Amino acid sequence: MAADSPPDFRLRLRRDSNAVIAWLSDMWTRRWFRWLGYLALAGILFLALIWVVFARDLPSVDQLRDYEPPLPTMVRDAEGKPVHSYARERRVQLEYSEYPQLLVRSFLAAEDKTFFSHGGIDYPGIASAIITNLTNSGRPIGASTITQQVAKNLLLTNELSYRRKVREAILAMRIEDALTKEQILELYLNEIPLGRRAFGVQAASRAYFDKDVDQLQLHEMAFLAILPKAPEKYGRARFEGEAIARRNFVLGSMQDNGWISTAQRDAARAMPLGLTNTGNTAIAQVGGYYMEEVRRQLIAQFGETADKGPHSVYAGGLWVRTPYDGKMQQGATMALRKGLQRYDAGKGWSGPIARIEADDQWQSRLASSFIGIDYDNWRVAAVLSKSGGAARIGFANGDTGTLPASAATMGYRKTGGSAFSAMRPGDLIVVKSNGSSYALRNIPEVSGGMVVESPHSGRIYAMQGGFDVRLSPFNRATQAERQPGSTIKPFVYAAALDNGMTPATMIVDGPFCVYQGASLGNKCFRNFGGGGGSGEHTMRWGLEQSRNLMTVRTASQVGMEPVVETIQTMGIGKHEPYLSTALGAGTTTVEKITNAYAMLANHGRALKPRVIDYAQDRRGKVIFPVNWKPCEGCNKKDWDGRPMPRFARSGKQLMDPITAYQVVHMLEGVVQRGTAVRLRDLGVPLFGKTGTTTGPNDVWFVGGTPDVIAGMYIGFDQPRSMGGYAQGGSYAAPIFKDFALAALADRQPIPFSAPKGVRMVRIDRQSGRRVYGSWPGTDPKASIIWEAFKPESEPRRTIREEEIKPIKTPRRATGGASQKGSTGRTDSDFLDDRGGII
Repeated sequence: MAADSPPDFRLRLRRDSNAVIAWLSDMWTRRWFRWLGYLALAGILFLALIWVVFARDLPSVDQLRDYEPPLPTMVRDAEGKPVHSYARERRVQLEYSEYPQLLVRSFLAAEDKTFFSHGGIDYPGIASAIITNLTNSGRPIGASTITQQVAKNLLLTNELSYRRKVREAILAMRIEDALTKEQILELYLNEIPLGRRAFGVQAASRAYFDKDVDQLQLHEMAFLAILPKAPEKYGRARFEGEAIARRNFVLGSMQDNGWISTAQRDAARAMPLGLTNTGNTAIAQVGGYYMEEVRRQLIAQFGETADKGPHSVYAGGLWVRTPYDGKMQQGATMALRKGLQRYDAGKGWSGPIARIEADDQWQSRLASSFIGIDYDNWRVAAVLSKSGGAARIGFANGDTGTLPASAATMGYRKTGGSAFSAMRPGDLIVVKSNGSSYALRNIPEVSGGMVVESPHSGRIYAMQGGFDVRLSPFNRATQAERQPGSTIKPFVYAAALDNGMTPATMIVDGPFCVYQGASLGNKCFRNFGGGGGSGEHTMRWGLEQSRNLMTVRTASQVGMEPVVETIQTMGIGKHEPYLSTALGAGTTTVEKITNAYAMLANHGRALKPRVIDYAQDRRGKVIFPVNWKPCEGCNKKDWDGRPMPRFARSGKQLMDPITAYQVVHMLEGVVQRGTAVRLRDLGVPLFGKTGTTTGPNDVWFVGGTPDVIAGMYIGFDQPRSMGGYAQGGSYAAPIFKDFALAALADRQPIPFSAPKGVRMVRIDRQSGRRVYGSWPGTDPKASIIWEAFKPESEPRRTIREEEIKPIKTPRRATGGASQKGSTGRTDSDFLDDRGGII
């Protein structure tokens, strides 16, 4: 038996294998079995075809778990309030729990009643849609569930085809496996397009009702729920009836599902739509040159669109904190505009601001020009036609009106005649309504820029780069390189102070010429107005009166190398070492020169002007500046008994702090009795300097208080003479005055503080000699003043009788030089005011 076992074993295996093949062969002879085989093969081929045609290149649903929608950048002001957004679409992302349940049910009633019970596909709905499409030759209808809409909106395209519907269904089933129902609804409610450039329910709630979702009433929720079917239709006035009917259907569906009562349904149906056209008033959208500068810097840092990185301006969802101060911005804007109009008054119409074709497409041409104005109810209009004594004008919203010739009588400055006669169809002009018709208004041809900055941190509170950014986007506050004129002189004298001179140093105000070689001969300087000089005066007097001859003489004595080095160190610009540079022949911007003055007030410490405090990503992490650190302990709920956190002085010391204070102290005299004397009646501690360039082409003023520094210029974009009467004191200084009255009037006045080591000495303002036995009075023109000196540089005691004897000064109604007993003030009183000088 043992010898026969192996053959039996082999025969048994061979018999079993042959049995399977034999069985299959036997079954294949039967027709029904062959048909089953063919059907199985067809099914396999069909599934393979589905994969190749529909599912082979479908995107992965895994990306939805960490999906980050494109979100706009939101800008906050100095107090943290949203004031602007950079957006091409309205988008706000909320969590599912932040949506009211009644609002969620409104969308379920309108779009997908069985959402919480199906697996991503509504099979009865699909069958009904197929039957309808086969019997209807119109636009195909679908039966998309909310899950399918998420698949289409986030992973697919809007292609109208059955292929897309199949792909959509496949993705919907995958999404249902990957995400919870609540996660799917959150994606849907945040991303669904709802018209008025709004994506997501919160954005639409603001666009249509100017409310947040938690403030919506039932009838408003139902209206938003109808929008996915026709987002650009139901929000239009001419489709109001259809919108109400569709809204009421949704309300009825909610009642049928037991989500609201019959009384709630009837009350909501009785309500009007109540749509608003004001947009989102929760964000001020202040715009202007300031926000355009913020946008420019953000784009340079992070890029403009999503393809430039995850933190792009128009998709990254940044939160940007700025130093923007609305009150100061309004004050700066109105002050600069008033100054431009003050100069331009009486000069006639400057002409159209632009031109378009006055054809049947004029409205779209005007709207696409993006030219506008935000001032005193002025509007930009296009001249459409002229006939008789009136012109027909049109506006970007399609409205038209009439401009009578009698309302456009101002002279046309370029050719003479009236402005009305110079107008042509297609001209873009500025008008203001006067009831039944419109009157012509003029945009000043002259322009300018203004910056308002903190001398403690370099934060820019306000910025105005022209009359209106929509008329001219060129920012003259940061981009216009202009000659600073006499506003450069404080830095010339700062170089002199660092090289052995003092504010009491006597300098000759007299003819000064420089030999330039045989071919050029002598270059002779002169004072403004052509004056030849007035003798010897103190450095202070020369700065207060802005004497050119004293400035170039000082620069020549010190040497131009230290002067241009000081100018460059203070960030004004890199200038050539020519004597004319000491009179402002180089170029700089308003932002740079204003920051330099701010550094003077900051005791010579470096400041970096900025319009961005910090930027956060969509999750709140600070990503700019890179080395940003929070203030630990600054936001404690309760006081812990320890000293208040105080910021240490930051910034590199660019100038000797005593030198900086000496310059500021002399510049206070410019306001008290110099070229900016018209600012004296503001009654607060001020320093500053006017400037007038050759021509004069530009007029300047830069200065301010210990807390706020402002700089501005006005001039033509293509530099030309403004007229011999134009001076910084007569046109630029009043701009600062208007700004201060509007924006700084409620601030507590404080004096400029002096750094450690300054020696305050009583001197005679005219001679610079030290005075004993008398004290300065309240009269700005008093002969005795306090002067700031560096240690060991003040005038020495003398045995000469004329220098020991107290100087007698005439009494003045406002109080002149006085004895100690008559005023009650002592040296110590003055020193206390200056911050405790030692």
